[in-house]
Amino acid sequence: MAAAEHDLVVIGAGPGGYVAAIRAAQLGLKVACVEEVSALGGTCLRIGCIPSKALLESSERFSEAKEKFETHGIHVNGLTLDLAGMLRRKEQVVTTLTKGVEALFKKNRITRYFGHARLDGPGGRVVVADGKEEKQLKARWILLATGSRSAELAGVKPDGAGVGTSTEALRYNQVPKHLVVIGGGYIGLELGSVWRRLGARVTVLEYLDRILFGLDAEVAADARKILEKQGLEFRLGCRVTGARAEDDQYVVDIEGQEAVRGDRVLVAVGRIPNTHDLGLESVGIELHKKGFIPVNDHFATGAEGIYAIGDVITGPMLAHKAEEEGIACVERLVTGHGHVNYDAIAAVVYTHPEIAAVGRTEEQLKQAGTDYRKGVFPFRANGRARTLGQVEGWIKMLADAKTDRILGVHIIGPHAGDLINEAATAVAFGASSEDLARTCHVHPTLGEALREAALAVAGRAIHI
Repeated sequence: MAAAEHDLVVIGAGPGGYVAAIRAAQLGLKVACVEEVSALGGTCLRIGCIPSKALLESSERFSEAKEKFETHGIHVNGLTLDLAGMLRRKEQVVTTLTKGVEALFKKNRITRYFGHARLDGPGGRVVVADGKEEKQLKARWILLATGSRSAELAGVKPDGAGVGTSTEALRYNQVPKHLVVIGGGYIGLELGSVWRRLGARVTVLEYLDRILFGLDAEVAADARKILEKQGLEFRLGCRVTGARAEDDQYVVDIEGQEAVRGDRVLVAVGRIPNTHDLGLESVGIELHKKGFIPVNDHFATGAEGIYAIGDVITGPMLAHKAEEEGIACVERLVTGHGHVNYDAIAAVVYTHPEIAAVGRTEEQLKQAGTDYRKGVFPFRANGRARTLGQVEGWIKMLADAKTDRILGVHIIGPHAGDLINEAATAVAFGASSEDLARTCHVHPTLGEALREAALAVAGRAIHI
């Protein structure tokens, strides 16, 4: 059978892949996208970002109704948890969005192939196997966007029952009595927060001496204090060596420390690139030691006509990073121009309060010997935060001491994930703290706190 020909074949329909496919189609290319799961959207949409945020929202509302409504003069009697209903809502959100991606494919006339794709040697050849038959595809360009999967931990093997990854933690059919979370990163803290709000005891075991490695240390330290007040328990400096079933519980062994017992164990020790069985060897692509596909500044691999983006290449494993790379990659193929400003890619942890950051941390600036000024403003001094009843946290702005250019912004507080976009825009356009300080912000809004942090860089914050 003759191979179906396309200008571009995208392998993987996650945020990076499907966005790249849509942009390529907008630019006039004949595009195909291969995905081995029936629902489009990838890990982020199906079993990652979206379902976790749905549960975070539902669990936070339950927690507020139980613990905080009375401060607003609202009294609730007979409050109960309908976990099955909460999980149904999560699935409805996911289904709506996956069908939305499917509709976008149809709108942009993108051909979708169901099955597992493998490169089939040089010449832009791809084989797609769906368990019944194989299809042959041929393209001028191939884009690898296969994402990542949960990393494994030696001695701790998911069993599909009590020990699992984030995938299982998104669909527990009952609230655990005691959830043991291995890993103090954003996945562990977000899902730990969900089940703590719903009534579980949650113990977080972290190998390092701090949580949220990679984020600003001051922010991470404050986040730990706030989360501890919410009931999360932390044990730092823990090297987990195993997890075993014993009676009706699981025992998590820790080197040199007392073991921890729980009825559910969540392994959240990071993610690794999903490059298994892609046929990379057939085109001479060799992986980095950590499993990433090597690419140049334009996302080109060492094989002619083959490109890679997102979690399979180095850099932060973030959906929006993958989207930007996908757009930049296909725009360069068609127009000759495409660029990603990695300094302006923000990150968000959706705990309560949220944590968000863009640019450099204080630790990075000190290590680089960069002279900087710092402005900090607490949400307790912001009128909108007071009306929301969410006054924990603060905003930190770091600016170059000589040029005043904003180098980093770090937020822990209400709606930090929304506020960070303004900061990212400022970083992207090389704005100074004075630029932001001189911009009139609506009152009363949380955004005023960002302006006050900019004012604080020059020691002239108004409300503290």
